[in-house]
Amino acid sequence: MFDGVHDRRDSRSVKWERMEKIYGIDDASDVLPMWVADMDFPAPPAVTNALRERLEHPIFGYSYICEECKTAAAHWQKKRHGLSIDTAWMLFHQGVIPAMASIIDVFTVRGDKILVTPPVYPPFFSIPKNLGREVLYSMLQEQDGDYQIDFADFEDKLQQSRLFILCNPHNPVGKLWAASELEHIIELCAKHDVLILSDEIHSDLIHHGETHTPLLSVAGTERDRIFTCLAPTKTFNLAGIQAAMIVASDPRKRSLLEQHMQAHGTGALNAFAPVAWKAAYEQGEAWLSELLEVLSQHISYAIERLEREVPGLKIKRPQSTYLLWIDYRALGLSEQEAMQRLLQKGKVALEPGSKYGEGGRGFLRMNIACPKSSLQDGVSRVIRALGPARNA
Repeated sequence: MFDGVHDRRDSRSVKWERMEKIYGIDDASDVLPMWVADMDFPAPPAVTNALRERLEHPIFGYSYICEECKTAAAHWQKKRHGLSIDTAWMLFHQGVIPAMASIIDVFTVRGDKILVTPPVYPPFFSIPKNLGREVLYSMLQEQDGDYQIDFADFEDKLQQSRLFILCNPHNPVGKLWAASELEHIIELCAKHDVLILSDEIHSDLIHHGETHTPLLSVAGTERDRIFTCLAPTKTFNLAGIQAAMIVASDPRKRSLLEQHMQAHGTGALNAFAPVAWKAAYEQGEAWLSELLEVLSQHISYAIERLEREVPGLKIKRPQSTYLLWIDYRALGLSEQEAMQRLLQKGKVALEPGSKYGEGGRGFLRMNIACPKSSLQDGVSRVIRALGPARNA
């Protein structure tokens, strides 16, 4: 399942077929993509079997999320994370990014300030800006690969903000927020009457010995100020099927979101999304367990080789996700130089850290969710580009 190499070219894959556009290069045919966060693994057989069965019915009309889909998601959250969700709290959307946009559009107005904590997933600041909101940045503080919130600066910025967007688990640094950190975030947001949007799309990709704490699980009486965005798409490599949900306990806020979705025609999912959703949550757990074991091995392999063969590279082992956050500051290369070496000499596409905000400059994000042979090739390419012989 996880060793076979599947050629993704000619499948309309953004990851494999849009590198020329994304990286501004003439020909990427020999460049290995290890950038955007989707996996080069097949979806769980239970999902593909369910989709195949659905294809046997030749009519693909309007579809809806059934009660069994909602129950499957609720059971999954309870079993995996100890989080109890009432199915009445669920609203469905085409993805976490459009769900975020809907929340921002409904509960803030043009000119409102939205707080984010870079380095962080770029739509956290691009979506608010595109909607005419002002983005405030409270930079995460990094020391030896560990990231913390500067709570003095965070509270100062909260006093000017209407909404805070939390990445939990954090992309790109792979951090799991401790319950005490989440409780303090909620305490400060309640103090200054700030809403919280918690993106928890990576919450199932938790490595052995670690625990994800859903923000709602520590919210107590403040749960109505929280919107949680969840999806099976990152977990089970289903991004192209486009399905996500917003969990909102406040019925008034849900009603406002439903009105917005009706006004914009965004409340319905495609005919295949409910099929994949239900199969993944009901039958995907064994597949996920195997995936997490593979990812753990890949992370160990990549970190060991990269740190050993490129002196100066530092990589903090992520607590979650299949993404490495590589610190190359000791190499003395500018971001432009590092990217040029990777693309031209290494023939490998990683993501530049500044994409996640200025706090990411000097870092690279590397996706290791691929067959072992591809990983070995990709690591060798990074070493060729950034290793001691790079000036030869």
